[in-house]
Amino acid sequence: MKNSNLWIIFMSATLLVACGGEKNAETSSSSDAADDIQVTEAELAGNPFMEEWDTPYGLPPFKRIEPQHFMPAMKQGILELRADIAAITDNPEAPSFDNTILALELAGERLGDVSATFFNLAGTETNDEIKKLQTQFSPMLTREFDAINLNDKLFKRVQAVYAQKDELGLDEQDARLLELRHRVFVRAGAALEPAVRKQVAELNAEISGLTTEFGLNLLAATKDFKLKITDEAQTAGLSDDYKASVWNEDEGAWVIGLNRSAYETFMTQSDVRELREQLFNAYRLRASSGEYDNGPLAIKIATLRAKRAELMGYESHAHYQLETRMAKTPAGAEDFLLRVWRPGLARAKAELADMQALVGDEFKVAGHDWWHYAEKVRKARFDLNESELMPYFSLEEVRAGAFEMANRLFGVSFEPVDVDGWNPVVRAYDVKDASGTHLGLFMTDMYARDSKRGGAWMSSYRGASNINGDKIRPIVTNNLNLSVPPRGEPTLMRFSEVETLFHEFGHGLHGLLTQVDYPLFSGVDGPRDYTEFPAQILEHWAAEPEMLAMFARHYKTGDVIPLNLVERMRVASNFNNGFTTTEYIAASLLDLRWHMLTSEEAAKITDARAFEEEVLRGYGLIDEIEPRYRSQYFSHIFAGGYSAGYYAYLWSEILDADGFAAFKQAENIFDPETAARLKKWVYESGGLREADELYRNFRGQDPSIEPLLEGRGFDVTE
Repeated sequence: MKNSNLWIIFMSATLLVACGGEKNAETSSSSDAADDIQVTEAELAGNPFMEEWDTPYGLPPFKRIEPQHFMPAMKQGILELRADIAAITDNPEAPSFDNTILALELAGERLGDVSATFFNLAGTETNDEIKKLQTQFSPMLTREFDAINLNDKLFKRVQAVYAQKDELGLDEQDARLLELRHRVFVRAGAALEPAVRKQVAELNAEISGLTTEFGLNLLAATKDFKLKITDEAQTAGLSDDYKASVWNEDEGAWVIGLNRSAYETFMTQSDVRELREQLFNAYRLRASSGEYDNGPLAIKIATLRAKRAELMGYESHAHYQLETRMAKTPAGAEDFLLRVWRPGLARAKAELADMQALVGDEFKVAGHDWWHYAEKVRKARFDLNESELMPYFSLEEVRAGAFEMANRLFGVSFEPVDVDGWNPVVRAYDVKDASGTHLGLFMTDMYARDSKRGGAWMSSYRGASNINGDKIRPIVTNNLNLSVPPRGEPTLMRFSEVETLFHEFGHGLHGLLTQVDYPLFSGVDGPRDYTEFPAQILEHWAAEPEMLAMFARHYKTGDVIPLNLVERMRVASNFNNGFTTTEYIAASLLDLRWHMLTSEEAAKITDARAFEEEVLRGYGLIDEIEPRYRSQYFSHIFAGGYSAGYYAYLWSEILDADGFAAFKQAENIFDPETAARLKKWVYESGGLREADELYRNFRGQDPSIEPLLEGRGFDVTE
């Protein structure tokens, strides 16, 4: 496949790229550890990863890849990577950009192929064998990344090139590669004393194992629960479409799991309060007890991250993480969140009062009532409910609308192609620019299944690069977890799911349109509080009347969504924003507080839920609202790359609200000049420059928070 993803995988698959295990400051830990990785020719015989793939677009040959192929291929990839690194460190020539920095960018091609394929399939087609391999691969790769980024001989070569940066005559991309490569080494701890580097590496290995365990626990706990309904009277309130989508013929029952789409739809529609409470508790108490209890793991991970940050000279893990992000400091992130939290919480309390007024004295509205009664208030106030909207949002039409938006904004087209994907539901598209030049392959996997993790995300099987003129274009994926419709029926989407599709499509375009030569900062590269911006800005188009006219068509009649319904959507768009703002910021503040702890403070915590409740009470969260993620299922921060960074979605909303205002000011949501700047400085530029500079180049000014507050319907003076 000729994959250029390796360094992106290094940055994303390990939460902090750092390593060690060296016997002394002059010896590569790869060399020291070489004997622990062995693979025979017999083990590699017939292994698809040992072959040049002649598949369309260089896709992995999914039908031929079996779980048993991964371990020998991963070992071979590691051995080849070690050889590549040794060739750099043992090079007798003086360090140069080509023989050190560029050579690093080209190292480990096979490992990139194997890792990209494995981790993508682990998210979409997992099984017991894949899960077992995950627990083995994460620490293996952490150690290898450590062996590179804490390799003293290698760092000295990078340092030598960096010291000459002003005399080398590098162009902008070469200079940026050198700058970022040096930054990676320094932030990994390469400049620390050998004994400290060794401690950091040991912590990395332990954290890697714990975060993998956290994710597997959550997946198992999520799959463990099913709400089964056999009495049709207990389906009161559920739409026929929803009932059909959750009917299980083998069980002879309506079966509702804990994927977010099915969960929120049930919580909104069901008239049976006891069942709503049962599902609500199952969702919020996932992985909080028994064999899958993630509470102790969260405490341990937070403790080890804090200890690692302290070894590297930082006050906390949050201070380390935010140093290179737009917020800069934990205080900066917290102050920003609280500026939105205060009006959001005030609005949420008003929303609760409205629901209580609707219920009267029958009972006190609780957390498991919120979705249901918010929908009743919405219907009463705006004469609007989800069941009225959903027939206009079929998956095929929504996806086609997203493609048309991209064509009008950026001149790109999406041509369906017939390729073998990892699952029969996968759809693939050849993406081309206005001149017909191939930009990449875009693949979508839209449906929930037991083998797939929850949520929605963008990923890639191959990143973009253009080293030595060897132009490699990306293979990008979008994943949602929509409920599978009955056979022969269309997939109808809630409008929030429409927005999610546009959001992930924005990430996809960020990966597809990149014109950066080097994988280290091509595509979706950038600080967390910036990389959500290219995704979130596209959500604005989804609700625009001009855009809705292109894709919101009734699945039976083909009629475009009526203008009066669009207007009701617009008027109701900020309804329940107090709740959504509060639940999100509660999770973001919780994330920050976990990662602002010192190692001593974290180690004293004995109950993750008690810590969580203390934090959220301190900020004034009301009992009727749960944080969007409780600690024990907060995979973004304890099994993913968002630690001390979950606030990024809201920070990026400053950018997307301010950025979309530029189109509104131009009085054309497809304004060619504004779109051209957005394409050049955001979607094509990756991490070419610092995030604030890229934004200013697009917008012509620093962003303002006022459009965000106004967009949520909050008083900017609150």
